[in-house]
Amino acid sequence: MNTRRDFLKTSTTALAATISAKTAFGSQANSRIKVGVVGCGGRGTLIAKMFVENGYFEIGGAADYFEDKAATVARTYQLGKEKVFTGLQCTEKMIAQGGVDAIAIISPPYFHPVQAKAAVDAGLHVYLAKPMAVDVPGVQSIQASGEAARAKKKVFLIDFQSRTDSFFIEAMQRVHKGALGDLAFGEAKYMSGRLGAKGDDKTAEGRLQNWVFWKGLSGDIVVEQNIHTLDMMAWAFGNKGPLKVTGTCARRSRVDVGDCNDTFSAFIEYPNQVGVTFASRQFEASGAPGGITFDLYGSKGALFSEYGGNVMIRGGKDSFYRGGANKELYRTGISENMTAFHKAISSGDTSNPTLEPSITSNLTGIMVRQAAYGGKTVTWEEVLANKEVMTVNLEGLLS
Repeated sequence: MNTRRDFLKTSTTALAATISAKTAFGSQANSRIKVGVVGCGGRGTLIAKMFVENGYFEIGGAADYFEDKAATVARTYQLGKEKVFTGLQCTEKMIAQGGVDAIAIISPPYFHPVQAKAAVDAGLHVYLAKPMAVDVPGVQSIQASGEAARAKKKVFLIDFQSRTDSFFIEAMQRVHKGALGDLAFGEAKYMSGRLGAKGDDKTAEGRLQNWVFWKGLSGDIVVEQNIHTLDMMAWAFGNKGPLKVTGTCARRSRVDVGDCNDTFSAFIEYPNQVGVTFASRQFEASGAPGGITFDLYGSKGALFSEYGGNVMIRGGKDSFYRGGANKELYRTGISENMTAFHKAISSGDTSNPTLEPSITSNLTGIMVRQAAYGGKTVTWEEVLANKEVMTVNLEGLLS
């Protein structure tokens, strides 16, 4: 069975032989930043479109394991065949050829650490989809790549949308200033219907097409999807990890594809006996409404927040925040992150402020998964010490 270590070894060897001085910087001759898109499925196609619509970027390459996906993006932006890169090493091939300033990584999360490292090693800016990684060693690899990007004066941005929204920003600032008083308890939910399967997932390529349903490729739903509400929670608690988590999970309704669970439940504990109940599902529930919410209650007020919905604080005059709703948060958040990405590159600001908060949120998702898989209580220190690497069978896939 080929694992990420095998993938990393092969990638590093191939890259070292071809990259070095070949990395070109298109923006020296063109004010637009040339972005190579890694992962040309539905979200990657949208990201490419939004980069171009932003006005500060152009697409400089299309990379995906599947040739038809990469070729579709290439045709859309009138790229020649030499700008289409396929196979497991598609990222490394694109980097080695040069001609891009930045890499947008929208591939299955299992591959993110290796692809981000390759980009930073080549001196490229990185725009990275959440989650950054599926396991703790992967998160630590991303952390090292992010720190290396700072040292190399390169921008490294993780695309969480809620953190760009003015209602969320104002509400969280007020929470951090004590608007809720002494914190009491919270509730975090991620309720969604099932996602559609893409054909047979019994082959290696079928599993890759359906990566979102496979634990090793996606990190399971708690890391790949539920991370949005866990990120809202981590933000409210000052971007600090919980003390401990007790959890469980199950695979009960969406059982026709993959091996991911379709529901997680957990009790998350922060200092001063502040508990947060967490629950998620990824299946239809007889018409039950969905939503991504995080609520936090205190002695003076309560925060109510919803991804793509209302964000507000209710309480006395010193706590009340009318807030508002951004129904287009997904798109506006991506757009704001792209604008911030360009601004940071053009101004030379490589402080990369999204790195550390994203690490905490990603580790919190892994912590809930670790507790749920084991049906036990897990501490923050135990998560940080977790060396387990999730494995994926890559045999049969083209390099």
